[in-house]
Amino acid sequence: MRKVLVIGLILTLCTGMVFAAGGGQQSGGQQGGKRQYVFGYTCMQLSNPFFTYIEQAMRAEIEKNGDRLITVDPAMDVAKQINQIEDLISQKIDVLFLNPVDWEGIRPALLALQRANIPVVNFDAEVKDMDLVTAYAGSDNFNAGKVCGEDMVRRFPNGGPIAVLDSPTMNSVRDRIDGFMAAIQGHNFNIVFQRDALGDLPTSLRHTEDLLQSHPEVLAIMGGNDPTALGALAACKTANRTNIAIYGVDGSPEAKAAMAEGGQFYGSGAQSPKSIGLESLKLGYQILRGESYSKRVPVPTFMINQANVAQYGTSGWQ
Repeated sequence: MRKVLVIGLILTLCTGMVFAAGGGQQSGGQQGGKRQYVFGYTCMQLSNPFFTYIEQAMRAEIEKNGDRLITVDPAMDVAKQINQIEDLISQKIDVLFLNPVDWEGIRPALLALQRANIPVVNFDAEVKDMDLVTAYAGSDNFNAGKVCGEDMVRRFPNGGPIAVLDSPTMNSVRDRIDGFMAAIQGHNFNIVFQRDALGDLPTSLRHTEDLLQSHPEVLAIMGGNDPTALGALAACKTANRTNIAIYGVDGSPEAKAAMAEGGQFYGSGAQSPKSIGLESLKLGYQILRGESYSKRVPVPTFMINQANVAQYGTSGWQ
């Protein structure tokens, strides 16, 4: 009798182990035998359509692969971005796609990601501590600013007073303005007004209103991105100052539409957010799969102006 009870107990334990091992969804992010990756996405601000388009390009591919993308929006607040990244770490993401609000201030989050052994694909704007990220994909921002400066030199060969609306905490914008400055150097341009426009339209609009009051002689405005340039455009139109040339960087649909009107929005150093998104995502998968990858992936930039805007269209990004 005792032997029968022992055998029965062994069978019961074995049956329980079988159900425990085989019942329900597998742990560790696996569904149907396939490892499901979870990606995190954070950018400067989702109110900028450039970053929304990058996110959408990534999301479409990620979800097509059966994986997940968790997106957060720090809205230009580096402290908020750090807190959101810490929350993504707690959600056990596999890779973070990072565009920093502040290239230097983001360091605490990078250290936290390093401690958690989470790879970081830095995109569009570099962090200061590039040794703390796994890989980078982004536009040639120096060239994006440079082509704007070159176009301005052609249009205004005698130089003159100009304004610059930049965003010093955004490394991408810093590179663009550096490229712009290099192109106009030695061509008699005088920067009479320079302000941090935070990369957004409302701030740029307010600064441009101040500019038009303090320096009515200005002949051109260089914006660090297209929302900044469009804010300047709105202020100029309201003040009926349609003789001021405006430049931006992005090649956004809104900027291209303004160029196509043939008014004062002269050009934009264009980039492709879709290419940035897909190249970043490719890096993410290569890292997770243990494949070889490039530490830096450059995405070309080029000039779109009133002369060639028709070939790119105004209904979407290039």
